[in-house]
Amino acid sequence: MTESSETSGTSGTANGNRTNDEVWIVGAAGRVGRGVTARLAARGLPVVPVGRSRERMAAAGAEAGLPADAKVVVADSAGRIADEIVRGRPRVVVNTMGDYATTAPVIARACMSGGGHYVDQANDVVAVEGLLALHDEAVRAGSTLVTGAGFGVLATEAVVAKLCEERPAPHRVRVDSAASAEVEAGVLGTALAAGIVDALVAGGRRYENGRQVGARLGADPQRLAFPDGTSAKSAGVASGELIAAHVVSGAPFVTATSALAPTTPLLRALLPLLGRLLSVPALRRRAVRLLGAVSVKAAPRPREHSWGHAVVEWADGTRREGWLRAGEGMAYTAGVTATVTELLAGGSGRPGAWTPAAALGPGLATTAGGAFVWD
Repeated sequence: MTESSETSGTSGTANGNRTNDEVWIVGAAGRVGRGVTARLAARGLPVVPVGRSRERMAAAGAEAGLPADAKVVVADSAGRIADEIVRGRPRVVVNTMGDYATTAPVIARACMSGGGHYVDQANDVVAVEGLLALHDEAVRAGSTLVTGAGFGVLATEAVVAKLCEERPAPHRVRVDSAASAEVEAGVLGTALAAGIVDALVAGGRRYENGRQVGARLGADPQRLAFPDGTSAKSAGVASGELIAAHVVSGAPFVTATSALAPTTPLLRALLPLLGRLLSVPALRRRAVRLLGAVSVKAAPRPREHSWGHAVVEWADGTRREGWLRAGEGMAYTAGVTATVTELLAGGSGRPGAWTPAAALGPGLATTAGGAFVWD
């Protein structure tokens, strides 16, 4: 493989810059990165793996069916990746490297410098809010930035958007996320470890009277009964789903739960103390490093389906409820990211910073392989 900087066609942008047709996948050797690379390569897009190891990028490209001499970009930090983006001007950059609160603004701004587009799978409050805060910059650049392009965010946001169609803003919204994902054998990895630690630090959140307020992580535990007869426990969590549900509905009261949140009384009691400890930068870095190095065994997904759920209530007493059914959670995330990326590469979307359904409509959830189930 080579690091050629030749371009393959150009496209005009709102700010007069020109991008080439390439789609760069940052972290192409990771689980989601591999899935996205393979899907986009199969659809004929000019995919460029990006990462710190030439060997791993070469292997990711070969696994995706790219030719042996296909271009790769080798860079070992968000800053160096951003430098390469400014020089290379790809049409779309997909960020799967994690730690999105830190990496997303750096990489997204590099994309905007050339009028390119940006996609990630962030699902924590800080990262999602940080990317959405770049909206005005993206409009001026003529770029589309999409955060939360995965099962997390889209699976609940799309249901809320459908339930609120042709209706005034509701009074109250609750969203529940229950991904069912296989576990791959290997180390946990820095990206996932950073997400876990940051969720503990953030604690719980909710919207009350239109304002985001703190709440206990793991609050309001419940058992979700899914339409297929299975069930899972979930509890309150600060997540990108909370932000997206508030934005897409305009409801002043919004809560979010996740099947990944702890529901046992002992863990819920210990979480506030643990979150305060991990808020110390040095302890956070150490925790991410240690947790990322933990080896895990392969395990099957706990349920056949992943489920996104929403309950929407209006001041007049009207209540609507719905579900999104998807397959294995990580595969669906790769499908969502690939679909968003293909649409942006093809000229869909509008300038600004968005969550997936806000950028491309709730039908994105079914295009990516999900199915709505209405109560």
